[in-house]
Amino acid sequence: MSLVSRSLAVGFGSALLFALCFSVEAQQAEKIPRVGFLLEGSPSAISDSTRIEAFRKGLREMGYTEEKSIYIEYRFAQGKRDRLADLAMELVRLKPDVLVTYGTVGTLALKQATTTIPIVTFGSGDPVGRGLVASLARPRGNVTGLSGLNRDLSGKRLELLKEIIPKLSRVAVLWDASGSADNFKETELAAQAVGVQLQSLDVRSTDGIEKAFKAATESKAQGLIMLANPFTTAHARRIVELAIQHRLPTVFAQRVYVESGGLMSYSPNLADLARRAAVYVDKIFKGAKPGDLPVEQPNKFELVINLKTAKQIGLIIPPNVLARADRVIR
Repeated sequence: MSLVSRSLAVGFGSALLFALCFSVEAQQAEKIPRVGFLLEGSPSAISDSTRIEAFRKGLREMGYTEEKSIYIEYRFAQGKRDRLADLAMELVRLKPDVLVTYGTVGTLALKQATTTIPIVTFGSGDPVGRGLVASLARPRGNVTGLSGLNRDLSGKRLELLKEIIPKLSRVAVLWDASGSADNFKETELAAQAVGVQLQSLDVRSTDGIEKAFKAATESKAQGLIMLANPFTTAHARRIVELAIQHRLPTVFAQRVYVESGGLMSYSPNLADLARRAAVYVDKIFKGAKPGDLPVEQPNKFELVINLKTAKQIGLIIPPNVLARADRVIR
């Protein structure tokens, strides 16, 4: 081989090697992280759509653009908890970089589906007690995120009802016994502490909602508390309508229901928790291990009151309660 031919061959080989290296580097640079997002409800539910948008907002604040610098795969159980395990496995098979979910049940489903893919949860009531993490400070394992502490607020919600209805003695609780047992127990303990009798309205079907409100009215319940779970969340709009129709003062676990016509809510700012979940996702993308990221607790609690609804049902909200409200809808 002549010197010129040898030089051309070497040059061609070097160029080919450079092109291959550049191609590999380009592919690595173009690798877009993926998130698997599991929710118990549906995208049309008030609370779920709010959580999704808040999470997206958090990602945008961290510099991510959906479909360009991050992909999100959504799965919804449509209020059917028995579907969560299958949906969790479906997401795991997609091999996302991070899994995200709201609440304890969804997190348990993901944790059972994988012990290696990082899981970011937000809104879980008792992550240590339910075995999701070893401790808030050092979660270990593959789960981290933000606790919701929703169950601990049952007493506060009953106290608020008692403040706006001084002679309160009987309160109905709308719940799904198949998925809210812990929440109902906490509410029972809170009722005993403030001297209020509870009426259990276990609802698991659409027509059961109508019957529940009829039962509450016939038993002369003076107020209602809706415990958040997939079924009641999926039918929140109808529950709000019936509460107004039956002139039954109702306390909700999330502000979105009050913004849609409910009377009052007291809760952590769940949209803020969803937004902050994006911070955990970003940290994990950048190499942090979920077991080393402490679980945060809510730092924003809010009382929201709908004065328009109060007038509709003939209720006067005391000035001292209004003064404590974080938002008053007029």
